[in-house]
Amino acid sequence: MTSFASAGRSSFVLLQVGERRFALPADTVSELAPPVRLHKFPHSSALVAGVIVRRGRIVPVYDVAPVLLGMQSPLHRFYLIAQRQFGDTVEPSAIPVNGECELATGEVLPPSAGRPPYVVGTLTVGSDTVDVLDFESLVAQQSSRANDTSTAEAQP
Repeated sequence: MTSFASAGRSSFVLLQVGERRFALPADTVSELAPPVRLHKFPHSSALVAGVIVRRGRIVPVYDVAPVLLGMQSPLHRFYLIAQRQFGDTVEPSAIPVNGECELATGEVLPPSAGRPPYVVGTLTVGSDTVDVLDFESLVAQQSSRANDTSTAEAQP
């Protein structure tokens, strides 16, 4: 889990999923990729919508909209490529986003009581308060929960 308690002001990438904005630490984001073909295949991995090929690598695409919004992912315009840690290995992973992304700097405040564990804080951007996500925790926790309750299928 990412901790910002002693970090002071940090940089974040603001992303839009559906009608809501979220933030990821900028040091975990590598690029905003244009829409490319999403390759779907039968699988039972929760939240995995399919894969894209980016810079000669196969990159899993995690549709986190059902977790963050409680509904299927709306149409998206880009893929936000972020890094995930698997033991000693760092691998790229993608999140479909449907709006412009921007860079913001600010101090992260602790999340309010009752927030899910993947929300590691809040960031004030103008008059908005944006949840700061721990991408690793979001995908790992929700994947294990979904695997316990049902089997995911790729959507056509």
